[in-house]
Amino acid sequence: MNIKSVVSMLSQNISSVREKIAAAAKRSARSAADVELVVVSKKRSAEEIREVLESGVTLFAESRLQEALEKIPLLPSRLHWHFIGHLQKNKLRKLLPLFELFHGLDNLELAQSMNRVAEELGLFPRVLLEVNIAGESTKYGFSPRILECSLEKLLSLSRVQVEGLMTMAPLTKDPEQTRPFFQQLRLLRDQLAQRAGIPLSVLSMGMSQDYEVAIEEGATLVRLGTAIFQEEHHRVEMEQERR
Repeated sequence: MNIKSVVSMLSQNISSVREKIAAAAKRSARSAADVELVVVSKKRSAEEIREVLESGVTLFAESRLQEALEKIPLLPSRLHWHFIGHLQKNKLRKLLPLFELFHGLDNLELAQSMNRVAEELGLFPRVLLEVNIAGESTKYGFSPRILECSLEKLLSLSRVQVEGLMTMAPLTKDPEQTRPFFQQLRLLRDQLAQRAGIPLSVLSMGMSQDYEVAIEEGATLVRLGTAIFQEEHHRVEMEQERR
């Protein structure tokens, strides 16, 4: 595809996604403004990101430090960056200055290390606590029980700012099958927020295959890559419009 066609494809994909976000929000008696689109730009070039910017998107997510270090300096400073990769202690010093929100804080020891590094750097990192709500052995995250036991210590950290929860539902061809996991995360958030006396207002849940269900269940951030960048997604959308 030539550059003009690529920009057109991206624009139409983003437009379609925004329409679906608005419809899902309406079904859950919320406004589309309650849901933020995070475009997952991992493995995408700085040029591709600039093309997405043409559609007014300014919030992007990366999952690898080295890739982010190479791309972010090449792009406009008005962009906002989230980190969605697995956090490692030995990379915190380089990660913390780059990103506004970390979606994957998954254990207390890591949180304590982040707090120490943040104090040394003079930063106040915003984080979401990753919950392995489905108990999958291949995924990182607090179990609900461990999170309940760790919450007081997490909230007592002087630098780390806990803003909500994040989860990844099991991969399935039927998005409806992810609904119970999103429901469980929302209910867990409600319980923890009531217990702690703070809102924990951010729920990062839902990706390209299941974000509409996630929004119906309370997601405030959806992380989309394939739905934005893939020509196949664009082709399916065009075929549906013709029917």
